Amino acid sequence: MSKNAAAEKTAKPTRAAKGSRATGRVTIVDVAAEARVSPMTVSRALKSPELVQQEARDRITAAICKLGYVPNQAASTLASARSQVIGVLVPSLTNAVFIETLSGIRDYLSQAGYQFLIGETGYSKEKESRLISTYLAHAPDGFLLSSSDQHDILRRQVAASNIPAVRMFDLGKSNSDMSVGFSQTKAGYAAARHLIERGYRRPAFLAAQLDPRMMKRREGFRKGLSEAGLDPDVEVLLPAPTTVDMGAQLLARVLEIAPDCDAVFCCNDDLALGALFECQRRGIKVPQQMAIAGFNDLSWAACATPSITTIITPRYDIGYKAAEMLIRQLKGEPVEKARLDLGFELAVREST
Repeated sequence: MSKNAAAEKTAKPTRAAKGSRATGRVTIVDVAAEARVSPMTVSRALKSPELVQQEARDRITAAICKLGYVPNQAASTLASARSQVIGVLVPSLTNAVFIETLSGIRDYLSQAGYQFLIGETGYSKEKESRLISTYLAHAPDGFLLSSSDQHDILRRQVAASNIPAVRMFDLGKSNSDMSVGFSQTKAGYAAARHLIERGYRRPAFLAAQLDPRMMKRREGFRKGLSEAGLDPDVEVLLPAPTTVDMGAQLLARVLEIAPDCDAVFCCNDDLALGALFECQRRGIKVPQQMAIAGFNDLSWAACATPSITTIITPRYDIGYKAAEMLIRQLKGEPVEKARLDLGFELAVREST
């Protein structure tokens, strides 16, 4: 008989009043009394079950189920200096782009034994800063942030907490920032070059929301047009959130200011679909009279009639790889590239 087993047989069970603390919460002492083991054995069974005999583990499991015991995560955090929780901030919880990124984060963190807190910034740096302050009270092990374009106050806030952070979607400005994403500017440039190579000579840029990523796509698109000697100033920009209906409105507006417009690059697929609907309503043939290109390759872009040319972005992989980079950092494992460029693809379809 092992020493542990002998100790369990000789230990005198103590009676603990269920939920005897002021909070009324079932404690590890209550579980130990019910299972006829010591509190230390319960703790060991929860953290390293292979070190506790099966018979004792069975009694502990039965006691936990009977009493409804929930381990105190805050106490575990204090004891281990790790919360096993990651703070994740994204601009929107309704945008399919970020939902796919969250799926990648979830898949990696779950297999690594981590949970995550999700915050919605609403594209606001101020709200992002407030959320970080709130989450710091929960002692997260790290942060996954939605962009590299945080202002100085936010950067100092994260740095002062001495908690690692990985920025997603954009690439950091230097190797001192861990980031996973792709070049938004190059993506916009690729869209311009595609339209030019297809023979379009009066392309326009349609955008809404106007967050930093949108504006980088605009920068790349304008560069591509300027290099080809084309007018980069045919554009309509609105700060309001993007919708399909807004895509129709933006196309109508650009045709007012530039009736000879023969192509549009929309900052996302929602606007591209709206532009397509407006062309169909007006009897404008796509792509013969008007080419339409979008961004992100949402699931329905290939199913539209005609199918929509768009930039394919690695949304799931950004979340998965960012989570992997952060956990490797927390484990002290080497990170090959602090700036991981996952690139993008141009899906050429019927609309161009």
